[in-house]
Amino acid sequence: MKRFFPLVIFMLVSLHLFGQGQQLDIHRIFTFKIDRDIDPAMNRRVKLALEDAKEQKADLIIIEMDTYGGAVNDADDIRTMILESEIPVYTFINKDAASAGALISIASDSIYMAPGASIGAATVVNGTDGMAAPDKYQSYMRSMMRSTAEAKGRDPKIAEAMVDESLVIEGITEEGSVLTFSVSEAIKNGFCEGQYDSIDEILEAKGIQDATISAYEVSHTETIISFFLNPAISGVLILIIIGGIYFEIQTPGVGFPLLASIVATILYFIPYYLNGLAENWEMIVFVIGIVLLALELFVIPGFGIFGVLGITCILTGLVLGMLPNQNFNFDFVPASQLFTALLTVILSAIVSVALIFWLTPKVNEWGAFKSITLAETQQRTEGYTSSFYQSELLGKTGTVHSRLRPSGRVEIEGDIYDAYSRGEFIDQGEKIEVISTEGTSLKVKKHSS
Repeated sequence: MKRFFPLVIFMLVSLHLFGQGQQLDIHRIFTFKIDRDIDPAMNRRVKLALEDAKEQKADLIIIEMDTYGGAVNDADDIRTMILESEIPVYTFINKDAASAGALISIASDSIYMAPGASIGAATVVNGTDGMAAPDKYQSYMRSMMRSTAEAKGRDPKIAEAMVDESLVIEGITEEGSVLTFSVSEAIKNGFCEGQYDSIDEILEAKGIQDATISAYEVSHTETIISFFLNPAISGVLILIIIGGIYFEIQTPGVGFPLLASIVATILYFIPYYLNGLAENWEMIVFVIGIVLLALELFVIPGFGIFGVLGITCILTGLVLGMLPNQNFNFDFVPASQLFTALLTVILSAIVSVALIFWLTPKVNEWGAFKSITLAETQQRTEGYTSSFYQSELLGKTGTVHSRLRPSGRVEIEGDIYDAYSRGEFIDQGEKIEVISTEGTSLKVKKHSS
């Protein structure tokens, strides 16, 4: 037996040295944080961080985790990216890894926790009242937790118990409560490899020395995108969008208001699109609204169903572009986020209308507009007249060619004229009488006969 003792010692030392050699092969470590709600913006941050780690040829990725969870679909995207990562991924739970955070943590190769940290409580809740979502969502989350745990050699039943409160595991969880592990419990059950105060302590314990550590830094582009995602900035852009459309309609051909509106629209939607909030169909709804409004103003006389639908589509597109809804499914949209989107768009629309009424009379006073607008009053005494039609039409009678609501067209002695009533609707075929020829349309009333 004694002759085997030196051999055993040799094998243990060899294994230790081999392990140290493997650890020392780690020269580049890349770190980034998941330190707020899991949402499309965080989804994008993780994607960019993992791409950055790959470009830097990192040997190890460490995620510093502190989140209460968030959107299930975004958590699924993140855990898939981690599972498919060619670079080993460690997760250091600095405080909380709840719900979606637990799913992401389980997807990593190793989990480490700080004193007082916790992992679990992955029941899916809706964003409106915080109540448990329907069972189809719970079933989906249970299956993801199981499959992720299996992929990383962790107990799938324990992972499922973090979602399903009815699941009982002897000595671990009781019926009626979802599973949440403390640090010691997570270590005992294979959901944590150790308790450490910091990432540096983890590296020291693993024997990783002299490695270059780089942290993910938000690029200037991402900083600009984040700036435009601020609801206050979005509100200003909405003001410019609505104001630009209005002033371009009032002074067609000027170009500047339309250009300002187009630029504001791009700056509004692109940041939300890049963060996975605004989808193609939501932007199409906005464009359809513009088209319907243009049809109402330039093609169809009066203001009716196309105008109302146009304004509705414009406002709907602006609201939906700010929200992470799934085809009008708002189950997982936080109530605060929905309220912020509605408030931003509605208040911006109201303020823009108020500013339009306030600014319109003042526009002609601005020097910049005097060269492209008629700023002087043209008096009748100077030979100017507002009459587009001959005065001989005054008092003439005819019939309504296209319904007046209150504007439309009338037929007088075989000729068609633009006309408008005093406010009432006059149906096609009814007799009318011309009461004024001033302006570019005839003013008419129902003919009393």
